[in-house]
Amino acid sequence: QVQLVESGGGLVQAGGSLRLSCAASGRTFTSYAMGWFRQAPGKEREFVAAVSWSGDKTYYPDSVKGRFTISRDNAKNTVYLQMNSLKPEDTAVYSCAASSRRYGTSSGSRDYDYWGQGTQVTVSS
Repeated sequence: QVQLVESGGGLVQAGGSLRLSCAASGRTFTSYAMGWFRQAPGKEREFVAAVSWSGDKTYYPDSVKGRFTISRDNAKNTVYLQMNSLKPEDTAVYSCAASSRRYGTSSGSRDYDYWGQGTQVTVSS
């Protein structure tokens, strides 16, 4: 079992920045690739970013590429999501997830085994 706890969400104006953190506990953190997903009210869950177990591979959808950066600190069992140039359409609950497919950077939610509860990000115009 892996427990994931997100933090760092909040209210920010358009154009601003936030950094989300996801602290993991339980099984060995390096056994997992990590991802971030988001879900806005009335919309389906959307993939945001993923990083392989070592941090050498990352993957982003076009909607956030160049604005968001995922990283991990394996010594701290933590994955981060740096979000810059935020837009109102980035408003959502952001959740981190752990995938036992540790070498990959999957965008599919079904490839993730454990999920955090999420943190709210609200971007005002």
